[in-house]
Amino acid sequence: QVQLVESGGGLVQAGGSLRLSCAASGSIIFSFNTMAWYRQAPGKQRELVATITSGGSRDYADSVKGRFTISRDNTKNAMYLQMNSLKPEDTAAYYCNAVKYRPSLRPLDYWGQGTQVTVSS
Repeated sequence: QVQLVESGGGLVQAGGSLRLSCAASGSIIFSFNTMAWYRQAPGKQRELVATITSGGSRDYADSVKGRFTISRDNTKNAMYLQMNSLKPEDTAAYYCNAVKYRPSLRPLDYWGQGTQVTVSS
């Protein structure tokens, strides 16, 4: 059974930094075609923050470009999100996601339980 566990959230002042981690168990992360970070603020829809493919290609939401960096370490079976220059609008629950594509079948889609990030002004 695949499990994703996030950690690293917390309370930080605007302009500060946090590093989120997503530890995977039950499957090696190299087997995931795409891994991503999403976030959801109270009263808002969940939004995609950053993605990284098994080949290492990265993509970011416009709102975090230049401030956030997504990475993955296959040796540690983990994915990370380095968040710098944090803003109050970055406050949200952050979720780790992993997708494994299968020929002619629905992709396998895994989610972590989330970690809260709160940025004070």
